[in-house]
Amino acid sequence: MNIVLIGYRGTGKSVVGRILADQLAMTYIGMDEEIVKKAGASVPEIVEKQGWKGFRDMESEVAREAAGKDNIIIDTGGGVIERQENIDVLRKNGLVFWLKASVDVIVSRISGDDQRPALTGGESFTDEVSEVLERRIPRYREAAHYEIDTDAISPAQVAQAVIDIWTREKDE
Repeated sequence: MNIVLIGYRGTGKSVVGRILADQLAMTYIGMDEEIVKKAGASVPEIVEKQGWKGFRDMESEVAREAAGKDNIIIDTGGGVIERQENIDVLRKNGLVFWLKASVDVIVSRISGDDQRPALTGGESFTDEVSEVLERRIPRYREAAHYEIDTDAISPAQVAQAVIDIWTREKDE
């Protein structure tokens, strides 16, 4: 069984995923990193050349490949939940954790990130995060087996919460 981390960018998926991989001696897969490798281009370049649909097609392919493996940590992109097929395939052999954070915390964590093109047009960064998050929250909630609020706890504490649940689930 895999550990699957979902959530908006800036919620700690990558940092927590690497901590989990180290502490559980599991392989870590960052889906966005895999997409960039496959495409030979950055995420903004992929979106510029192929549009968001092209990026999402590649994301679905990487989700299928990752879900076909076992005993790995899968750090998904924030929009992986935009397609039900991704949720379905990742849940088949994965325990899904939604790492969530408030808009203010997300904005403070990712305000300098230039590796992602805008998801909406002509709004302030905070408005964009708020709008996209509001639309995605029901999808994250539906996809997740567990939710962990990362606002006020460290990545190490988030990882420990995941490990506690993971251990309990594996023992049942």
